[in-house]
Amino acid sequence: MKLSEWARRNGVHYQTAWQWARDGKMPVPVVKTATGRYMVLDQTAEVTGRTVAYCRVSGTDQLAELDRQAARVVAATTGMGLTVTEVVGEVGSGMDGDRPKLARLLRDASVGVIVVERRDRLARFGLEQLSAALEATGRRIVVIDDTEGGEGAVPGARVDDELLRDMAEVLTSLCARLYGRRSAARRARAALRAAFEAA
Repeated sequence: MKLSEWARRNGVHYQTAWQWARDGKMPVPVVKTATGRYMVLDQTAEVTGRTVAYCRVSGTDQLAELDRQAARVVAATTGMGLTVTEVVGEVGSGMDGDRPKLARLLRDASVGVIVVERRDRLARFGLEQLSAALEATGRRIVVIDDTEGGEGAVPGARVDDELLRDMAEVLTSLCARLYGRRSAARRARAALRAAFEAA
């Protein structure tokens, strides 16, 4: 892969990665091409352990979508030459840090590869840091559709609903810090209502 892509995935500034490559300090194998570019050698063979597909939806009303998502992830993973040993499905917001099934996967050292359909299925924020932490232990996250927003099979209304839920969670969390837990949800709903009326 290109050095710039490796730097982006690992949260390293490109110029820092270039200096590491030039000085022979890269933490991964790298070669310099005839044109002077640095290429990071593929390390997929070094990853050991089980391959697990992680699928998530925001609400129980989307359980049918969870099954379809799992089928898509398993098919894509098999197409990459990886064998899925387990499919983990979870219901919860991408903003919620309290997802026990994901926590179990991240703690399980026997899981070498975690495959997700889109970035937001694993986490709304901080995926780069999570990937870097796993790669430091010889594990990795594979995102099938790495485009922002993704094509996904969730219809537009579902995506809007999910984003609305996430926005409500963020606002509730912020309101709880400002006004206390008792009135946080009510104030968050009022803020969302005001935003929609203004739009």
